[in-house]
Amino acid sequence: MAGKAQRQHRIARLLEEHRIGSQIQIVELLADEGVAVNSATVSRDLEELGAIKVRIPGGGPVYAVPELPRDQVAPLDHLRRVIGEWVVEVDRSGDLVVLRTPPGSAHVVGSAIDRNGTPGVVGTVAGDDTVLVIAREDAGEDVAQAFSALAGLSAERM
Repeated sequence: MAGKAQRQHRIARLLEEHRIGSQIQIVELLADEGVAVNSATVSRDLEELGAIKVRIPGGGPVYAVPELPRDQVAPLDHLRRVIGEWVVEVDRSGDLVVLRTPPGSAHVVGSAIDRNGTPGVVGTVAGDDTVLVIAREDAGEDVAQAFSALAGLSAERM
């Protein structure tokens, strides 16, 4: 039987790999991996992981873990998926880039950017539906264009 830390690690991985909208789905996916748990245990694990439900474009609410450990780097494929799914608008003012998301999704995008180590990015500040990306001096345009491309948006506003 998997211990609490191993089970929570598996849950965090499942949330990154699948669009999961219910605790029952998590119970079933864990069972497929040979881990038997009940909904109450999954509920406690989600709470301890800080998982929240966010609405994704074109879909219903799904669970997401807003922050993973800072030393865990998000690969470019993860960043591409997160930005492609959740960024609906990109705008820029100098070296500040503003990313708009559906309500409740900005922290997921900000965390993915912070963990990716995107060139030219100093850091992010995330609200409910807006991420402020602070770019290095004279890198704002390049950063905005890169995020627009990842989101599949045109660069007309920049």
